[in-house]
Amino acid sequence: MEKNHPVSELMAETIEKIKEAVDANTVVGEPIVAGEITLIPVSKISLGFGTGGSEMGGKTPKIMGENPFGGGGGAGLKVTPVCFLVINAGMVKVLPVDTSHETSLDRVVDLIPDVVNRIAGLVEEKKAKKPASEEPDGPSGNP
Repeated sequence: MEKNHPVSELMAETIEKIKEAVDANTVVGEPIVAGEITLIPVSKISLGFGTGGSEMGGKTPKIMGENPFGGGGGAGLKVTPVCFLVINAGMVKVLPVDTSHETSLDRVVDLIPDVVNRIAGLVEEKKAKKPASEEPDGPSGNP
């Protein structure tokens, strides 16, 4: 029987922990029922892991596996919500969650309605503050 190297054992343990954290329900979540509407969350998973180790042989190295071993492993996992599948009356719609902007132009385009509303508000505010003496009183503009 072949003896497993400690690095292999570290990798196997790291992968097992990742399997515990990630399953199909992490990517496509459990349906949420609210009345006649069903929401199904969909997520994206980003994952990275690493494992390493070394035998410390000293001045008189021994056969591999008989020297003191030092090693470690780690993993990082990020779950990002992507969208919800909305099921209502037999129709399925995708409701995106990510509102980040791909480019600066996307951000500018998204800001245009807000800027227009602010300008319109300022114009209305200026009209409301206009003194009564500057406004015409009669149909011809004479008092």
